[in-house]
Amino acid sequence: MQEDTIRIGHLSTMYHTAFLLRGSGLLADQGISATWTLFPSGPDIISAMQAGTLDLGYIGLPPVIIGIDRGLRLACIAGGHIEGTVMVAGSDTPTLAECGSMQEFLAQFAGKNIGTPPKGSIHDVIVHELLREYGRRDVAVKNYPWADFLSDAIESGEIAAAAGTPALAATAHRYGNARLAVPPDRLWPFNPSYGIVVMREMLEKTNLLTRFLTAHEAACEWIRHDPATCARLVAGTTGMVDEAFVLETYRISPKYCAALPPEYIASTMKFARTLQALGYISHLVSEEDVFERSLIRKIHPGPHHYSAGIADV
Repeated sequence: MQEDTIRIGHLSTMYHTAFLLRGSGLLADQGISATWTLFPSGPDIISAMQAGTLDLGYIGLPPVIIGIDRGLRLACIAGGHIEGTVMVAGSDTPTLAECGSMQEFLAQFAGKNIGTPPKGSIHDVIVHELLREYGRRDVAVKNYPWADFLSDAIESGEIAAAAGTPALAATAHRYGNARLAVPPDRLWPFNPSYGIVVMREMLEKTNLLTRFLTAHEAACEWIRHDPATCARLVAGTTGMVDEAFVLETYRISPKYCAALPPEYIASTMKFARTLQALGYISHLVSEEDVFERSLIRKIHPGPHHYSAGIADV
């Protein structure tokens, strides 16, 4: 099999298949050699794709929609995970379950800051939409260039709460005096944590993308069926966390699949409407502007597995 090289941009997010593909032979089995570049946020990946330095990116859909609104010919060709945003807060801050309602939960942050990754990231958009939906104009959103800064910002009192990936909750629990305040399924049901995104010119390379998506789908299934082995590989690839930390991240938000089902599409288009209401985009993009589903339909023709969860370990 001819070996092709593909330039991939990814984030530090452990539940993306990026680290699993880096640490295993799944891509090599498909005759693909990858160069990997780590970025601090989805908007940074979009900028790199615009500059022509990447072929493919692991990105939340809001930055993609913003890029499309600005004229970039981007296409989401697969999913990967849903409901990957959580909120954490100090241990003395009542959680959503303790407050009883989202309105009461958000009210306690009046005059305070909620931290998120950069403006336009999926976490930033979710928090802005919550504040808009519940009329909380007295709560500010403070953006950080790297999600890794959020835990320290809570500890220092710079922010009262933070929104980020499940790893943020795992970090807060293990290393700081914070805890999970709002679980992922209570923030935005079926929200697309990330998609596999390419410039539309890449769609001409059907064979290469089909082989990449075959490896990506295999990695998603591997996480679902054998999370312990995957956690060990991811921990070894990152060199920054241990297997138990990765497993905790998997468990906090256990919804993995590569498919692009109608629920994923509908949730993404809700993001598009929110982005327009927030003034992040100038016009409402269409499903056809965002998605190209033909390839993943061949790789994953059956029902999605997002709701199936992961194996007990």
